[in-house]
Amino acid sequence: MAKLIYSAIASLDGYVEDAGGAFEWAAPDEQVHMFVNDLERYVGTYLYGRRMYETMRYWETEGASPGGSPVARDYAGIWRAAEKIVYSRTLESVSTAQTRLEREFDADAVRRLKEASPSDLTIGGAELAGQAIAAGLVDEIQLLLNPILVGGGKPALPQDVRVSLELVDERRFAGGVVFLRYAVVG
Repeated sequence: MAKLIYSAIASLDGYVEDAGGAFEWAAPDEQVHMFVNDLERYVGTYLYGRRMYETMRYWETEGASPGGSPVARDYAGIWRAAEKIVYSRTLESVSTAQTRLEREFDADAVRRLKEASPSDLTIGGAELAGQAIAAGLVDEIQLLLNPILVGGGKPALPQDVRVSLELVDERRFAGGVVFLRYAVVG
């Protein structure tokens, strides 16, 4: 059975965006971006909330431009090769290849997807990930913590869920970013 992985880039105080909705402080440098590419190289399906999808669809065209860095082009290829499922009640349609729109998050359907998938899945968007964590669907949580305090905004992790975790990997990057990988226990 495939794993469902929640991966997020967050501030040290635990936010994926600040109180104004900005997240430019989370842009990875080349070293971190290469690491993320390697983490996601074998992902078969991305599950996204609407806002995360709207951010990530950049990689459909712009990220693939020949003038971009080799690391960005590599990621664009990884992203375009994967299936994408977007959960949104408000989005009218999707504009990227290999993408389907679902109106409701259905935990049982995600469970079946995990059982049938030959490769791991990731879930992006803090609110959607919170639903999946609460439903007991997430097998791993991967956080890239940035050396910045933003003081408030959208939390990376749900605040009303208790889950036991085991640290299985960690890495420190030259720019101060720290990667933490946890397996969900139980």
